[in-house]
Amino acid sequence: MRVDLRNLRKSYERDELDEAALPGTPLAVFEKWMNEAIAANVSEPTAMTLATVGANGYPSTRVLLLKSADARGLTFFTNYQGRKGRELAANPHAAMQFHWVDLERVVRIEGLVEKIPEAESDEYFVTRPLDSRIGAWASPQSDVISSRAVLVANAAKVSATHGLNPPRPPHWGGYRLVPEIWEFWQGRKSRLHDRVRYRLVDGEWLKERLAP
Repeated sequence: MRVDLRNLRKSYERDELDEAALPGTPLAVFEKWMNEAIAANVSEPTAMTLATVGANGYPSTRVLLLKSADARGLTFFTNYQGRKGRELAANPHAAMQFHWVDLERVVRIEGLVEKIPEAESDEYFVTRPLDSRIGAWASPQSDVISSRAVLVANAAKVSATHGLNPPRPPHWGGYRLVPEIWEFWQGRKSRLHDRVRYRLVDGEWLKERLAP
């Protein structure tokens, strides 16, 4: 059996990207694009793919939600003991990608990942819905489990132990990707897409156009 996708095509003609008109810092572009994605009611505008590489040299990806972006970097939260956590411990280099299909835009970021201070993780954890806080305790992320019943039983035990105020698990918290490279991609007609890259060179952002 073969899935033939060769005739599925789309012409990208929604917008353009002029590097001369872009601000000097990539964070300013990202903030503008994120706000436009939210305003356009894009499905899950904060969803991004995180790519890591383990000690064995194999890459892996997964979809996460971005929780903040500022001059320090881009922050997300997860289980430190899951596969991504183990891979980041072995190799802190990582990449993120946002794909806003309806806007014909992609943002790619590469850099080093670091754990955020525990106080910041605590501050965010208490804002999560109760079910999410219980889930952080109940799921042995990336481990093999016999059935969903394991998760349900774990969640029941957490609820019985901690009630309505489960504390942040010591194995769960935030990471911050500190960017070294940003790339902004805007789809264009005839596959002559616009690509603008920002590279950090001696503490300053160098802006360059890339061929599609």
